[in-house]
Parts: sequence; structure tokens; C-alpha cells
Amino acid sequence: MKINQIEPFISENESKALSSYLSSGGWLTEFKKTKEFEKKIANYVGAKHSVIVPSGTTALYLSLLSIGIGPGDFVAVPNYTMIASINAIKWTGAEPIICDVDPYNLCLDLNSLAPHLNKLKAIIYVQINGRSGDMREVVDFCNNNNLLLIEDSAQAMGSCFKNKFFGTFGDLGVYSLTPHKIITTGQGGVIVTNNSSYYSKVCSLKDFSRIKPGVDIHNNIGYNFKFTDLQSVVGIEQMNTIEFRVNKKRKIYNDYFSNLKSIDQIEFFDTDLSQVTPWAIDIVLKSKKIRDGLADFLGKKSVGTRVFYPALNSQKPYAEYKKGSFPVSESISERGLWLPSSIGLSNIEIDFVCENITEYFTNLD
Repeated sequence: MKINQIEPFISENESKALSSYLSSGGWLTEFKKTKEFEKKIANYVGAKHSVIVPSGTTALYLSLLSIGIGPGDFVAVPNYTMIASINAIKWTGAEPIICDVDPYNLCLDLNSLAPHLNKLKAIIYVQINGRSGDMREVVDFCNNNNLLLIEDSAQAMGSCFKNKFFGTFGDLGVYSLTPHKIITTGQGGVIVTNNSSYYSKVCSLKDFSRIKPGVDIHNNIGYNFKFTDLQSVVGIEQMNTIEFRVNKKRKIYNDYFSNLKSIDQIEFFDTDLSQVTPWAIDIVLKSKKIRDGLADFLGKKSVGTRVFYPALNSQKPYAEYKKGSFPVSESISERGLWLPSSIGLSNIEIDFVCENITEYFTNLD
């Protein structure tokens, strides 16, 4: 039986709730259930407002538009992140400034922003796998340099800094609801903010910029970025079990760490499991050759893995940045590997993966 790198955790609760909803005569599209889902997320993270849209990329795009980002503006983004972070900037017509990352947490290195401060308007700070630098320093840096802050917390729902949830430090925060995230509705993105003006702008933009819902009079260009109640029914049930999901993710990470920490060829990131809920089990190997060899070895044992994101400046759409200096992100992207990380992983499956990793390095020596 194959152990997937990651898969959604769906319980009977979601099935029962969907059946009940479908029997109730609901129209499937965005309505009361979506509002309920939004409220649950806002209450959980301690934000004043929450808006759900079709994807995390869409959420980033609307967040940028809501703070006035557009042609002629410059927005900083880390060179190590999922490509959605930079794509959203390009959608607005603004120009991304790609910067290197901190080797200890893979988040944007604030020191790398110094040459660009005279033209920057905002930064997208990506919390990789639920980790970050000191968010107080990030906020102070933005305040001191008149920068708007969007948190790309797509991999960080359920993670905190000093007991304050990621996504709630900046002007707006964004979560992802794709199948491999801690809460999933198949596809989806969430915007949270304490700024009522930004919230109103996002709500208007996602509904064609109508003057009010259901009225076909439009003051500006808007979009059809509404969600569905059908998806929200699933999300509500998953939010009802968020503490279980958080605790299970943390336990899985701790189990891997306990089993593999003695292998000197494997590097784990410093992870405070009282604050961090890892999206996936991430390890870094000594070289690309060892990383690829381990992935191939595990694949032959029916164990799924996934290599880290390529550095943005190595991607064809952003080849213009190839000549930049990004030593940390370029190195990490070639040596990192995500191990099986599903919430539904059993102890037996984790032990099986770890035994095979140990075997690989025993034979390697």
C-alpha cells in the first residue's frame, strides 16, 4: 500500500453534514454557510474580519488590490516560496522585488530589503511551514519604513508567534484551503484582517464591485471570486476539529524528529511545537544528490515524497532575476524534501518511513 506524501483528512462528519445540507434545499453557492465558515475562522485566529475566496492566490491578489497595489508599485517577496506569492503581485501590474531568505526559518530576510527601501510599498511575508522570524521585528520594520504588510500564511494556519496567530500581525493575512492544508475544502483561500476598510474593499471586489449584494450597479471593475456553501459545509466540520488537527500535526512532526534526529545527514529546522503547527515534515539533506537518492529510494518502497519548491529566480517566468544573489534560497530548494505528512498517518506508517530512511543512510555510508 502506498503512503502518499500528503492527503486530505476527511471524516464521517463531513459526509453527514454534506448529506444534511443537500437534503435541506440549499442552493450550493455562497450564502449562510460561507458566512458561518468565515466567522469560525475569524474567531479562531482572533481577527475582526474573514473573507473566503476560491483560492489562496486569489486571496493574495485581492489583498494586494485592497491596499492599493498596482502598476508602478514595488512589492518584496521571498525567493523561496510557492509561485502563487509572486504571481499575485504580477496580476496587479506591480513589480516584484525578489529577496533571499533566512536560513534558520526560510522566511524573508529583512536585511536583504535594505537596497530597495526607497521604492518598496509593501512586502509579502511568507511563513514557511508554520515558522517565522520574530514577527514583532517584522511589524516594526514595516512601520519604521512605511511598508504595508501582507502575511502569506498559506502554510501556517494553527501556528503562532508568542501565542498570536500568524495572519493577524499584518494589514491582511492569507490562508490556503487546498487538499494538503490542515483545513481543506478542496480549493479555497481565506483573507483575515482587522481593518474594516480593507475588508469592505475585498468584499466588494470579490462580488463584481456591486454597490451592494444582489444589485447590478457597479462603481468599479470587480470579479466573481465568490465561494460556495457546499465547500463551506466541509470547512465548518473541519474547523470543529481544528484542535485535534493541530495536535496531530505536531505529534507527527515530533515522532519523525525523535526517530531521525540522530542521522547526521538530515537537518531539521528549529521548531517550537508549542507555537508551530508544521504543514509538512520538512528535512534538508547535505546535497541535491543525496536528496534525490533518498526520494528515489523511498519511492521504490511506495513512500511518497516531494522536493522543495524551486527558487523563484529559477522558474522560467522569472528568469530575469536569475543573475541575482540568492545563496540561501537556491541552496535550500535543491536539498529540501517533504516526507509523508498526512493527518491520518498511523504510528506504523511513520515507523515504516523512518526505518527506510535509516536503511538508506546506513547503505549510503
